[in-house]
Amino acid sequence: MDKTDLGTNIADFVMQNKEKYYRLAYQYVQNREDALDVVHDAINKAFSNKNSLKNPEYIRTWFYRIVVNTALDLLRKQKKLMVIDDEVLANLDTGMVDNYENVDLNTAINALPEQYRSVIILRYIEDFKLGEIAEILNENINTVKTRLYKALQILRIDMIEENY
Repeated sequence: MDKTDLGTNIADFVMQNKEKYYRLAYQYVQNREDALDVVHDAINKAFSNKNSLKNPEYIRTWFYRIVVNTALDLLRKQKKLMVIDDEVLANLDTGMVDNYENVDLNTAINALPEQYRSVIILRYIEDFKLGEIAEILNENINTVKTRLYKALQILRIDMIEENY
């Protein structure tokens, strides 16, 4: 496959899955504009590093890794703690109601350390298999399993404390 075909494949793939990538970025940065920036930057990185994709069959995990790393880079750069009060939330309200959102769970996930949050998001929100998560995060599968187990323990403890 030549460089033109690879670039076309990347563009087609990203366009077909753009909502997934936005949702993934948003899970990390918790801000619409930042999530859009992350996706935009990830697309630019993908095109400028398209030669690092050795096998087109792995485009899905390859691009997810780019999005995750771009989001984490932005968070590290900003080093911010998001504290949102009711007035800010009211201003951000788009008028659409998400009947399925569990605010306590989202708060607990966002409070997790970065390494645990990534595993939870990729496994339960993006529905990746453990092997794919290991590839995306460039970690050993046993490390991913351990982090997932620890993250679930932390969430269980956190959610129990929230109920009292």
